[in-house]
Amino acid sequence: MEGERKVAVFDVDGTIFRSSLLIQVVNTLIEKGVFPKDAERVYEREHQRWLDREGDYQEYIDAVVRAFVGHLKGVHYSALADAAEEVVEAQSKHVYRYTRDLLKDLKSRGYFLLAVSHSPKTVLDKFCPRLGFDKAYGMVYELGPQECFTGKVIDEHLIFNKANILKRAVEKENLTLAHSVGVGDTESDIPFLEEVARPICFNPNMKLYRHAKRMKWKVVVERKDVVYEL
Repeated sequence: MEGERKVAVFDVDGTIFRSSLLIQVVNTLIEKGVFPKDAERVYEREHQRWLDREGDYQEYIDAVVRAFVGHLKGVHYSALADAAEEVVEAQSKHVYRYTRDLLKDLKSRGYFLLAVSHSPKTVLDKFCPRLGFDKAYGMVYELGPQECFTGKVIDEHLIFNKANILKRAVEKENLTLAHSVGVGDTESDIPFLEEVARPICFNPNMKLYRHAKRMKWKVVVERKDVVYEL
């Protein structure tokens, strides 16, 4: 259709940001006393197992999510917004060179830049515009009376299917998947990587790496100041 723009879709945590925005927000909420100090107990075992390379990173992230959701109820929206602002102000440049430069290149060529992440949309809306993104989809948490969180996720089924998010954006924003680009780092990104014309697996975990090799997708690794393809 006339006027359609090409689209590039990116995961954020571990793909652009050199950590997890959610982890950094949870740490900040604990430091500021919004979450209790013992919130760390929910994920400290999985964190240590990950540091010791005895556990799976996804197990660690899942535990952080449990800590976040488990302590979010009753927290005022402004507390999360302030923590998100603090994280982004301090760490917005903690990104990978490869994906940072790829974003700049695609932006200069007129691509619509779409971020799809399981981090809270509150922090994505502060982080993603700094990198030129046109739209960001993330986890949205329900607000109750006095703008305090209820602890419930809005449209959880939608955000956990990244392919459906991509299709929805294509329809709403008048985009085309012709010459589209997708970049992800874990198996949760496979659904949208299967939809794009040019899938890129960046610093993939083992499950995504194995799938990428079967599909003959591009695999890129950045280590220190070296970027190379496998």
